[in-house]
Amino acid sequence: MSATRREFLRQAAATGAGALVTGTIPLSSIAGAADGPVPPVVVSSANGMSAVTRAMEMITTGSDALDAVIAGVNLVEDDPNDMSVGYGGLPNEEGVVELDAAVMHGPTHQAGAVASLRNIKNPSQVARVVMDRSDHVLLVGEGALRFARAHGFKEQDLLTDKAREAWLYWKEHLSNTDDWLPPHGPDDKDIGALLPEPLRNEFGAFFRHSGTIHCSALDLKGNLSCVTTTSGLAFKMPGRVGDSPIIGAGLYCDNAIGTAGSTGRGEANLINCSSRMVVEYMHAGKTPEEACLEVVKQIVEHNRMKRLRDAQGRPTFEVSFYAINARGAHGGARIYSGGKMAVHDGTAARLEPIAYLYKKDNG
Repeated sequence: MSATRREFLRQAAATGAGALVTGTIPLSSIAGAADGPVPPVVVSSANGMSAVTRAMEMITTGSDALDAVIAGVNLVEDDPNDMSVGYGGLPNEEGVVELDAAVMHGPTHQAGAVASLRNIKNPSQVARVVMDRSDHVLLVGEGALRFARAHGFKEQDLLTDKAREAWLYWKEHLSNTDDWLPPHGPDDKDIGALLPEPLRNEFGAFFRHSGTIHCSALDLKGNLSCVTTTSGLAFKMPGRVGDSPIIGAGLYCDNAIGTAGSTGRGEANLINCSSRMVVEYMHAGKTPEEACLEVVKQIVEHNRMKRLRDAQGRPTFEVSFYAINARGAHGGARIYSGGKMAVHDGTAARLEPIAYLYKKDNG
């Protein structure tokens, strides 16, 4: 069903020995390439309509793609109603919000990232400062917080009342043998176990919720950049880090080829170096959509843990990808149907459906 690593290397060899590593494939051969000026484009995960709008506003006035995408995702990081990113993000299992983010700049091929960062609502901005003001790429935990403080970032409590209520709901329904109890009456018994799916309230949707925003852009100078920022897996173990701040997993950018990023199960992207592979498939001549779909196939092929497979052997999780190539073509893909990406091509922001491997059983 999917291209194996061996098949991928064989395909690369057919285009010329070492092409993927040495960059011998000319830019004009990249799928989607066109003669003449390249129009700007911004893409993001579906929760980024405001982000792509803001980023395009900046790009059309001459801003660098990285400045634009960071400003775009800052709107989502600041929004307490998006409970997967920044302020209002869902906390770890101890009720503490820990944020991850990474940025990558196409023209300089530099990157910066932070992980398990507490008390700073815009981790994407801190990641940018790591890139610009340190000799490192990734800072984590207390070290990342100290670095942020040194550069003037203000600390604040990131746990909103809504996120706290969702966390308490999770805590109170983990087991009926622990000491955390949901609201109950004197005649109730065996309370605290997970509620059946039809009976869950609005917080039931947040059980093991994973959410992120990725944003990539091509600016007026033809330069690419990207950012990924997240509060990570809801109610995770303290210190858990997913793919979002890991260069090559949660995002990757090569100015001569393309840029890509992901949302969904971070562990799947970590063990597949997914975003780097999307870019390499574009280098081999695939369109952004085709490249994303190839990596989705690879993730499915490598998912051999029975606990992460349904009765048909398909993943019980979701992973989505979003990509732009150096000529401005864009596309995305995910495991199951129903996914969308936010796109702005200079005319208006819109949601576009993305490719998928499997149609959801419910449609």
